[in-house]
Amino acid sequence: MSTSYLASDITEIIDRLADDALMLSGKTVLLTGGRGFLGRYFIEIFSGLNRKVLEKPVNLIVLDNFVTSGKDGANIAARDNVELIEHDVINPYKSERALDYVVHAAGIASPFYYQARPLQTLDVGVMGTRNMLELAEEHNARFTFFSSSEIYGDPDPTHVPTPESYHGQVMCQSARACYDESKRVGETLCYIFHTTEGTKTSAIRPFNIFGPGMQETDYRVLPNFGNRIKAGAPLHIYGNGNQTRTFCYITDAMVGFLLVILKGVPGEAYNIGNPKPEISILQLAEYMEKVLGRELKKDIITYPDSYPGDEPSRRCPDIRKARMQLQFSPTVDLEEGLHRFLSWTDKTYSGEI
Repeated sequence: MSTSYLASDITEIIDRLADDALMLSGKTVLLTGGRGFLGRYFIEIFSGLNRKVLEKPVNLIVLDNFVTSGKDGANIAARDNVELIEHDVINPYKSERALDYVVHAAGIASPFYYQARPLQTLDVGVMGTRNMLELAEEHNARFTFFSSSEIYGDPDPTHVPTPESYHGQVMCQSARACYDESKRVGETLCYIFHTTEGTKTSAIRPFNIFGPGMQETDYRVLPNFGNRIKAGAPLHIYGNGNQTRTFCYITDAMVGFLLVILKGVPGEAYNIGNPKPEISILQLAEYMEKVLGRELKKDIITYPDSYPGDEPSRRCPDIRKARMQLQFSPTVDLEEGLHRFLSWTDKTYSGEI
């Protein structure tokens, strides 16, 4: 990841956390999926807190099986207070060090990859979550599960924006079900451990997070568009382009995630995203044209076989719960987020398609 873009994002996140970050002083955090898009930000944030804010460093144990990320851990191995361990969470893990927080962010989130690895996707969401819950219970640690907005399925219009109380409308026999249902079962496991064992659990339901650090081979809409822009190729818009989404820039998302980890009410789930604007994929392309100051060629195409086509028609979070309980409030608007992201992809992506 380009260090200049990352450094400014990390500084912004740390500044916005303010005194809440002090809760991490002297604590030990175990993070799964630490080499993924979100995991890399966690590592940089904790390292930044140790350098600039915390009197006693936060110690970070990072687990990853490197299935969808490269083994580029040399820069981590050289850091104080960060330990990188190759481990697949579908197998139990024992920590000799006392743990204060377990953050389970491991998972196969891109539809391209989870359609190719459906059983592995289920395993990490179900077996992996249970293993990490048992670890948290053993250490009396707070447990945070990275769920997904996908648990809502394709909500009916009366439940958009979608609150945490919505039960969901998910088709269990579909290409997306391996991911959607694994997250639903993961949240059920959190509920069981909280109500029967007293484990302090929280669940995060992210809504379309984006920013520097997304792999160009991720195949989701923003990295896909970013790489095709770099290549000078037409944007590929799947379906009719009328499906709507909201997009949340990474700095807003990471602040929200950390507020849940540190202050989330045990047993609760939180939507983390930006509720405005809700736009179609065609409109997203127009936003990119505005940011870049030029017209982009757009091709409307059918869904490729490698990408599941049964996607929700609308996705927009109701974040009132996170606002009221955690004082979470997004501050980066879509144009600014796209400007940062596309500036980064222009310098980083290969443009190979």
